[in-house]
Amino acid sequence: MTTPETSQVMSAPDMERALTRIAHEIVEAHRGVDGLLLLGIPRRGVPLARRLGERLARIDGAFDPVRGVGSLDITMYRDDLRTGSARTPEPTRVPEAGVDDATVVLVDDVLYSGRTVRAALDALSALGRPRAVRLAVLVDRGHRELPIRADHVGKNLPTSRDERVSVRLADVDGVAAEDEAVLIERGPRP
Repeated sequence: MTTPETSQVMSAPDMERALTRIAHEIVEAHRGVDGLLLLGIPRRGVPLARRLGERLARIDGAFDPVRGVGSLDITMYRDDLRTGSARTPEPTRVPEAGVDDATVVLVDDVLYSGRTVRAALDALSALGRPRAVRLAVLVDRGHRELPIRADHVGKNLPTSRDERVSVRLADVDGVAAEDEAVLIERGPRP
């Protein structure tokens, strides 16, 4: 069995710059931070949402990175539950103000088929009725199966279906891990 080849497509400084740019784009598009709520999609979307929240607070002191950031578990809304792929549900944590009449920015690490985002939209609608929903992703790799696009993208990375993008975050993957995004080439199947 051969080991898949990997190549780094975003380093830790690249990710930091991309998150800072996305935070500025969010403030500009929303014309401030009033009524703004970030919801990270587990697993890596949650720490990315926290990082974005910290940047938003630096840009506009009116944003509270504790009250304005939460997480949205989508496990029970996924369309692949019948295939038997087991996933452990993670907690949904919505700030006490709720999602009603808020502008919600869903945050995830990689946008691929759009099915995760569709599940997130379903999960979000079960919580209430936001004024608007936006999507921020660190990497958009294309290959959409649903008519979904990101409003804020850290890096557009055209890939083949035989490749995979893996975002590694020190706060999720362990202290020895470094923040990076890598492209993994699966290679020919035996």
